[in-house]
Amino acid sequence: MDLDFSGKCVLVVGGSSGIGNGIAHAFRARGARVAVWGTRPQDQYRAEDGSDLSGLTYARVDASDSAAVANAADPFDGLDVLVLAQGTVLYRKGEFEMDGFRKVVGVNLDSLMACAMRFLDALKASGGNIVTISSTAAFHATRGNPAYNASKAGAVALTRTLGQAWAGDGVRINGVAPGLVDTKLTKVTTENPERLAGALRGIPLGRLGTPEDMAGAVLFLASPLAAYVTGQTLIVDGGLTL
Repeated sequence: MDLDFSGKCVLVVGGSSGIGNGIAHAFRARGARVAVWGTRPQDQYRAEDGSDLSGLTYARVDASDSAAVANAADPFDGLDVLVLAQGTVLYRKGEFEMDGFRKVVGVNLDSLMACAMRFLDALKASGGNIVTISSTAAFHATRGNPAYNASKAGAVALTRTLGQAWAGDGVRINGVAPGLVDTKLTKVTTENPERLAGALRGIPLGRLGTPEDMAGAVLFLASPLAAYVTGQTLIVDGGLTL
């Protein structure tokens, strides 16, 4: 079965909540051993924040700190799939201040490269693959969020370039670009009835995305079904960008 990950080792960076948590549990449900990295003590994650760490191996690692990434313990003896789902955003024009801009780019882009390099040798050894999580924001302007926009566009470009660079090493790199997904990060829209109604009018499928929707695309890209796919970013947005 192509979506059977039994015996595989998966690390989901940013897998403590939201989209990353949904992805982590999707791999676990299909037989994988799954570790997740998050930025807070494990006991601070709550179900109401979209977090369920049951059955997952958790480690507190700030992926935006390249030294922390380099020095983090290996989650397993080897690694088959690395999912880079870490992400943040600042509102109220916080990204127009350089400290805010650097913080968002550090999490959303710089850390992708740090994590990819950290586990490259393990993925070469296993013939494994990487899946990045960017955003449809990479393909259009985002009012008030220049760092989020630039970092997500950078994530798409990085995925493309690493896909080319590491193909000869047997490591595939692909990405998923979610549209509007119901998570803690999107509450500024989902908890505002007027904004939510306007957003839904722009989605042909007529609903918000879910972490499980994103997980389905990630499972495909990480599986043998996508053995001839690398450097690509799959838009998963219910038709929003159409």
